[in-house]
Amino acid sequence: MVYITSWDDFVEKSVQLFRADPESTRYTMKYRHCDGKLVLKVTDNRECLKFKTDQAQDAKKMEKLNNIFFTLMSRGPEADISEVTGKEQMEVQPAKKGRGRKQ
Repeated sequence: MVYITSWDDFVEKSVQLFRADPESTRYTMKYRHCDGKLVLKVTDNRECLKFKTDQAQDAKKMEKLNNIFFTLMSRGPEADISEVTGKEQMEVQPAKKGRGRKQ
């Protein structure tokens, strides 16, 4: 078992592992409240990748990884995940007019 210290490396290697063998790849997460530690694990029974953190801001990163895996599992391993990872610029929504108190 390998603990990967860089989040970007963990995501990249996890996606590669899933795309290589989507039938047997598993993604698990474990949170220990008493320690405040979150451990994410991706394995295909031959290679095991782990990422451990105790930072609260990594919860958003975990949510993005969940979305990546949901996309890959539902659309297939060759699906485009650029829209999920947010690497492309999102369109700026125009401000809504007419809300608030009238003067």
